Amino acid sequence: MDEKIKNVIYNLQQNNMAGYFVGNKNELIDLLTTLINPGDTVGCGDSVTLESTGVFDFLRNGNYVFYDKHRPNLTAEEKRKIYLSNFSADTFITGTNAVTADGKLFNIDGNGSRVAPILYGPKQVIVVVGINKLVNTVEDAILRTRQIAAPLDAKRLGKKTPCTSLGRCIDCRHKQRICNDFVLITGQFVKNRIKVIIINEPFGF
Repeated sequence: MDEKIKNVIYNLQQNNMAGYFVGNKNELIDLLTTLINPGDTVGCGDSVTLESTGVFDFLRNGNYVFYDKHRPNLTAEEKRKIYLSNFSADTFITGTNAVTADGKLFNIDGNGSRVAPILYGPKQVIVVVGINKLVNTVEDAILRTRQIAAPLDAKRLGKKTPCTSLGRCIDCRHKQRICNDFVLITGQFVKNRIKVIIINEPFGF
């Protein structure tokens, strides 16, 4: 583990959040088995990182009550019920758009269903992040998310926003805009409720 990652973990701890480091996605799954108890209810945020690291499949196949928002053919009302259930989950697991050197988490969300349970509700929140999302400052976090992550994510979701063709954010007012909620988490009242797992590989946008 290099000094940059050590510093991020130290500052997360200073902000009442736990920090972990794993070398790869196999070590990630091993760690998750120690953090999530069998039989626990588990919600999730939409995340390319969780998909590509095999976390969703791990939850589907494990001994957990998984509120799987990615089940095929879910109606809008069924998905809404899942979003509401996330607030009372034992664990909410998600990615994040950026982690700053001073241990802060930054996210942009479209309808708030991902960021809201991070802020309040679940007993614990596990945040999985690749090393590509470690940045120096909050300003860097915002810039990275708006100019790199958001256009790629909007394209993945099939949105028709200007960024999907331009490859950059122009602060549009398009009806399909996904950059609606800007959330900076600087600390926690409940120590270690948020647990940030840094993977020593790039994952997600």
